[in-house]
This record gives sequence, C-alpha cells and structure tokens, in this order.
Amino acid sequence: MRKLTGALCGGLLGILALPVQAADVAVLDWREALMATDSAQSSMNQLQNQISGQQQQAQALGQELQQLQQRLQQDSAVMSESERQSAQQELQQKGAQFQQLRGQIAQAQQQAEQQFLQQAEPKLQQAVDQVISRHDVKILVDRNAVIHVEDGLDLTDEVTQILNSLD
Repeated sequence: MRKLTGALCGGLLGILALPVQAADVAVLDWREALMATDSAQSSMNQLQNQISGQQQQAQALGQELQQLQQRLQQDSAVMSESERQSAQQELQQKGAQFQQLRGQIAQAQQQAEQQFLQQAEPKLQQAVDQVISRHDVKILVDRNAVIHVEDGLDLTDEVTQILNSLD
C-alpha cells in the first residue's frame, strides 16, 4: 500500500512539475483589442475632427441653457409674465436644439464605430486564430464574462499587437 501511495504521489508531483504547454482556457476582450489598435485610434481621430464643430456648438448651447436656467431661477420673481414666458420658450427651444445636436453626435460616433468594426472583423478573426493556434487554446471566453483571470491567460494585448502588424 505504501508503494502504491508513494507511486501515486510521485506521479502526481511529476505531472504538476511539468510546464504547461497549452492554455486550455483563455480570455479575450475583443472590443478592447480592436479599439486599442493604431487603425482604431486613427479612425477615432478622424471622427473627432469631423464632429468637433458640433461638439463645440453643443457645449456652447449647454452653457447657454445653464445661464438661462439660472436667470429664470434667480430673476423669476421680478420678471413680468411675458418675460418669463419668453425665457421659458427660449429655454425649451435651445433644449430641443441641444438634444438634437447630441443625438446627431452620438449617431455619428455609433456609425463610425460600427463601420470600423465591420471593416476590422476579418483581421480580428485572423489575429484570434493566430493566438489560439500559438497558445493551443481550447476555449476562448469573453473577458467581460469572467470574474477572475490570471495574467498569462488574457490574450487581449497579444491580439492587439497582431492586429497592428496586419495593417
């Protein structure tokens, strides 16, 4: 019995001492891997240049709205009914303008991101396939669905490097 126990313990220690050649399970945040690439940064810079005027306009409108709101709160008691109605109407119009502008900006950002993701999808698949083969990964899990992961099992940075080399 001692020999059997010793053999099992020795075999178990031998198995544990072997370096792991395959990462059976690994994680990847594909969105982060894509958005950290040079081409994504370039695409986002182009978008920023395109919508910078709208963003400045929205910021200015937001400040005007705050000033109008403060004026209404502070001076409401001394304003005539027609002045108060006029100020409230202006506040509503500028508020609607502000919301419309914000919607346009958000839509432009969403469209640009969607277009980039569609163009980058084949390269992402190629990079993921390379990393899976290199590390002999059996299961690749979305990093956002994992509670804890060891450093060596997260392949996000490696996928980003491969994507950068494919451009």
